[in-house]
Amino acid sequence: MPAAMTYTSLKSDIRNYLERGSVTDPIVYEQIPRLITLAERRIARELKLQGFQTVVVTNLQAGLAVYPKPDRWRETISMNIGTGVTNNTRTPVFSRSYEYIRNYWPDESQTETPEFYADYDYRHWILAPTPDAAYPMEVLYYELPPLLDDSTETNWLSEFAPNALLYASLVEATPFIKDDQRVQLWQMYYNRAISALNGEDLAKILDRSATRNEV
Repeated sequence: MPAAMTYTSLKSDIRNYLERGSVTDPIVYEQIPRLITLAERRIARELKLQGFQTVVVTNLQAGLAVYPKPDRWRETISMNIGTGVTNNTRTPVFSRSYEYIRNYWPDESQTETPEFYADYDYRHWILAPTPDAAYPMEVLYYELPPLLDDSTETNWLSEFAPNALLYASLVEATPFIKDDQRVQLWQMYYNRAISALNGEDLAKILDRSATRNEV
C-alpha cells in the first residue's frame, strides 16, 4: 500500500516531475510551496464536496443582528436555530438577499425570532428579525481546508484527493514552463481526478436519497 501524501512528499513529487522535463531554473523550485497553495485554493474554488463541508455551532445574542463567519468560510449551505421551551426544536433560517433583509426588517433595534439571513459582507452574516434571545445557532457551510505548510503536513485534499492536488500543483507551474509538452497531459489528469471526485460525491447523494426512499 503506497504511503499517504504529505506536504513534504508532495513537494518532492512536484520537483521530481519538473526535473524529468527541461526545468532547471531554481526559481521554479522555490515557488513549489506557493504552487501548492494555489492548487489547494483552485480545487476548493472549483469543487463543492462533502469533504469541504463543516458545521459551526454558536449562540446568538439578543439585540445583535450581525455575526462573524468562521475562518476559511467559502459558502453557506444552511442555517438553523434552536427554538421552543428548551431551544431543542431546530428551526430553519432561510437565505435571502441583503436588500430583502433591510426591507423586511428596517429597524435593527426591534427584536423577534430570526427567520432570514444574508451575507452582510464576505466575513459577516446579517439576520432578520434581530434576535430577541440567545438562540443556539447551527450553520453548515463549505470551507477552504487548512492549507498545507511545514506545520500542517496533511489535510483533506492530501488524504482523499492526492492525484487532484498533485496535478493541480503541476498545472499551476505552467507560467514557468510554457513550452513543456506535459502541461496538457497534467491538465487532462487533473480534469480526470476532479471528475472522479464529483462522481464519488454524486454517488453518496444518490445513496442517501435511495436509503431515505426505502425507509
